[in-house]
Amino acid sequence: MSGWEKSAVTLAVFLPTAGAVVISFLPKDRDRLIRGLGILFTGAALVVGIVMLFGFDYGAHQGLQFELNASWIPSVAIHYHVGIDGISLPLFELTLLLSFLCAIYTYRVLPAPGKPKGFLALMMLLETGMAGTFIAFDLVLFFIFWELVLVPMYFMIGIWGSSNREYAAIKFFLYTLFGSVFMLLGFLAMFFKSNPHTFDIVQLQQQAATAPFAKGVQLLIFAGVFLGFAIKVPMWPFHTWLPDAHTEAPTVGSVLLAGILLKMGGYGFIRIALPILPQAARVWAPIIGVLAAIAIVYAALACLAQKDLKRLIAFSSVGHMGFVMLGIATLTSVGINAALFAMIAHGLITGMLFFEVGSIYDRYHTRQISEIGGGMLLKVPYLAGIFAFTAIASLGLPGLAGFWGEVTALASSYSPAQILTGHLGLFRTLMVFGGIGTILTAGYFLWTLQRVNMGSLPDEWKEKSLADVSSIEWLAWAPLLVGILLLGVFPRLVFGTTNDAVTALAHLFGR
Repeated sequence: MSGWEKSAVTLAVFLPTAGAVVISFLPKDRDRLIRGLGILFTGAALVVGIVMLFGFDYGAHQGLQFELNASWIPSVAIHYHVGIDGISLPLFELTLLLSFLCAIYTYRVLPAPGKPKGFLALMMLLETGMAGTFIAFDLVLFFIFWELVLVPMYFMIGIWGSSNREYAAIKFFLYTLFGSVFMLLGFLAMFFKSNPHTFDIVQLQQQAATAPFAKGVQLLIFAGVFLGFAIKVPMWPFHTWLPDAHTEAPTVGSVLLAGILLKMGGYGFIRIALPILPQAARVWAPIIGVLAAIAIVYAALACLAQKDLKRLIAFSSVGHMGFVMLGIATLTSVGINAALFAMIAHGLITGMLFFEVGSIYDRYHTRQISEIGGGMLLKVPYLAGIFAFTAIASLGLPGLAGFWGEVTALASSYSPAQILTGHLGLFRTLMVFGGIGTILTAGYFLWTLQRVNMGSLPDEWKEKSLADVSSIEWLAWAPLLVGILLLGVFPRLVFGTTNDAVTALAHLFGR
């Protein structure tokens, strides 16, 4: 392996941090330079990611690529072990793309109180934490990246958020920190129960296949990591921090929170919980499936009751991540592939929705559906059209990205893994409730479009001049809009990348 291949992952992950350091030394009055450097460094990381995308060997059925495994703290067997496989590659690329688009958007749009230096430095530190989580193959390194995202997001919500920002920031921080404590305890238990002791995820997976932990130990460890991952997803009933955080966060914060942070929990289940604790996963799978189905229906009903457009989109994320967890709970290659596809599609679609809601607020200075009052197609037709396209993608229309993950997750529920055949009736019942959730999702999105886009223009807005989509918004949004269409027409772009690695994982459960 060449030196470039060994260093590519590290370069992509830490380029944004280097940008944050450079920005921190610049004078505050160099506003445009600071924003330009934000685009430069996140763009450079994306370029490295694109080179890796084309250099990835899609014919390699197993194993890590762009791997670097170096001893970091030998006394406690901690390694700097990073790499990419078919499971992590799409999420890693999504992180780099969304972060770059957020930097472009921030070049012209920055919430009060301004301060681009602090905002962009935090955003780039956040990118490092998110991207690092998807490439770390040492539990301690994974935990460090996992926790790194807390502080930047806390300050982004707490300083640049809306009126109730302090409450939302503290709630986000405490919820996720609470889950992380139990997750860390689970990681330490894995280390002490492994033989030889190791934090290496690959070695722990190999030990699980040949000499697994005792079933009782697995169940206890799974409970700990479950709390950490479930809160981050977030799964019902651990979801209550999410609507507040989304509603109060600045637009870019909401985009990154929905587009990437929520995926860290689902990724944790797939990367760590299932392959290292397979016997416990079998026991926990029906519970996860039930909670996922509840989330799908509950979130759709909650969306029907929302008056705030941004809060509605926030609750929709709970439902969409319910489909992710339902796919994971089936323990099949079809279900886990569906979960990964749904995470990528949700990142593109819901990230785009939060961009749009932010732009609607910038023009109308309200997120209340009743105050917008309808007629947006008459006043700002391009913005209204993009909003309609994205909402229809989110409700799962065939031909757009939102369709494949959800319908495949439902299909996998009809035929879960062989070791779950005793729960066949349960999973088919969950499939029915998931189907009901898709109908309710279509209902609340179409009703929202009717109330926001359609109808006559209220008198309040007839005389006011509202700008349509700006050039910087087109630039930041175009890749997401193209991605939503491409993944809908060519789902193999994701399924073809994830399938081999997922199939190897699903063999632990008989399918």
